[in-house]
Amino acid sequence: MKVSRRTGLKLMGAGATGLFSRGLFAQQQKDEMPPLHPGPFAGTRASLSGYRIPEWFGEAKFGIWAHWGPQSAIGDGDWYARNMYIEGSPQYKYHLERFGPQSKVGYKDLVHLFTAERWDPDALIDLYVKAGAKYFFSMGVHHDNFDLWNSKYQPRWNAVAKGPGKDVVGIWAAAARKRGLRFGVSEHLSNSYDWWVTSHLADKEGPYKGIPYDGNASDFADLYHDYRDEPADFLRTAKPMGRVAPDWWKLQYTRRVMDLIDQHRPDLLYTDGGIPFEEHGLEAVAELYNVSAGRHGGKVEAVYDSKIESDCAVGTCLLDRERGVADGIREQPWQTDTCIGDWHYKRGMKYKSTKKVIDLLVDIVSKNGNLLLNFPLPASGELDPDEREVLAGITQWMQTNSAGIYGTKPWKTFGEGPSLAISAGAGMNEDRKPDLTVEDFRFVTKGDDLYVFAQGVPRHEIVLKSLGRNNTAAGKAIKSIEMLGSHGKLKFKQEDGALRVTPPDNLPAPAEIGVALRLHFAENALG
Repeated sequence: MKVSRRTGLKLMGAGATGLFSRGLFAQQQKDEMPPLHPGPFAGTRASLSGYRIPEWFGEAKFGIWAHWGPQSAIGDGDWYARNMYIEGSPQYKYHLERFGPQSKVGYKDLVHLFTAERWDPDALIDLYVKAGAKYFFSMGVHHDNFDLWNSKYQPRWNAVAKGPGKDVVGIWAAAARKRGLRFGVSEHLSNSYDWWVTSHLADKEGPYKGIPYDGNASDFADLYHDYRDEPADFLRTAKPMGRVAPDWWKLQYTRRVMDLIDQHRPDLLYTDGGIPFEEHGLEAVAELYNVSAGRHGGKVEAVYDSKIESDCAVGTCLLDRERGVADGIREQPWQTDTCIGDWHYKRGMKYKSTKKVIDLLVDIVSKNGNLLLNFPLPASGELDPDEREVLAGITQWMQTNSAGIYGTKPWKTFGEGPSLAISAGAGMNEDRKPDLTVEDFRFVTKGDDLYVFAQGVPRHEIVLKSLGRNNTAAGKAIKSIEMLGSHGKLKFKQEDGALRVTPPDNLPAPAEIGVALRLHFAENALG
């Protein structure tokens, strides 16, 4: 059966589960992709290589993310929708005890728990602005295949049709933009097709042995997918982030992401991995940039995040490192995305301390990066008390020291101190990075000034070997030094081997997290 593009779109709009699940779009070719908005880019790597990261992003430095959706509502952490079907896993056991067997009560039956009954996006964004965020992210769709906007191409499983009954992305966007923040969305959809295979299994042991989980029900293939056309061993061999999917799914992926872009015009779009499915993903990137150019007089102000170095080697996108920090200064701006706890909300989670967050922030900024920090929300949409405490600590530190964060650039070296001798390795390395101390320093510049972060409480003097007369990369004498949040000039002595700075008697709060010095050089020494 051949389906025309017009018929396909009509059926998709009506929620035609069977159309997608049986793969009737497999014959559609590249020219059946949604048309791009006119603009400077086509959906090819050659065209997108001309993209450059906009200036505003490199100046913003800090963003906050609400990685929030139906999985958050259960309150048992990340990847719940997949792991609840993995026999013997902690989330499988949690589900069995709380809800009953997965053959009777599946993920589809839990999305109503995503209530958002105390969600006040305006109040939350006010808190995030006060904490120093310059951009805000909403999750758009996770691997669970549930869209958080009024989705044209996922009509049954979206936040307007089920759960809170609200266009979550649109409401977040309005609240963020009202307060002058750049707005981003994350999409994790490209991984959904093979991520969901666990819902099609059955227990191998126990009282429910051999009874298929609810993902096998054809009535819900628009949520869990339909694998009847796949090889017999697909359920056994599929990897959760493998992105092995048929052409009809790749096309649906493109349509949904382009619908998200067209409806909500994000300034940033995060994908969980590299640019997916080659031409399908490249079309989405081009759409993001072309829509942005249309809004900004031909200038592309949008940012696409990829986690693959080669995607971003020649323009195209911004390199994002999940829970990972670069080991040195990168020429182009980049981003670490991380969370104070688990990605999806988990009750009783022990969160990162404020100091850990600030240590990460100053280290990342010194290396030309930005920090995107997730505060996971529960079903209600309200921060819990422990999250508020972390956020308040960030707010206090930023109100004193943010002049050394925004609009800064790397110096000729990013830092000094004992932490530099400890290798954290590559990948998701943030947990292997040591807490910084008062002997660990990070450097950034702004205009003619050098900012130095000391990540602890200085008691007697601050000793900076990088700024000794014989060692300074600046090459010029220091004229004066101030501590942010304190009044007056500080006493210092620039010796051959080190700069010695006497801290003020009354340190600005919260000094236990760290303090910042601003150094003025003679004769524009930083140039």
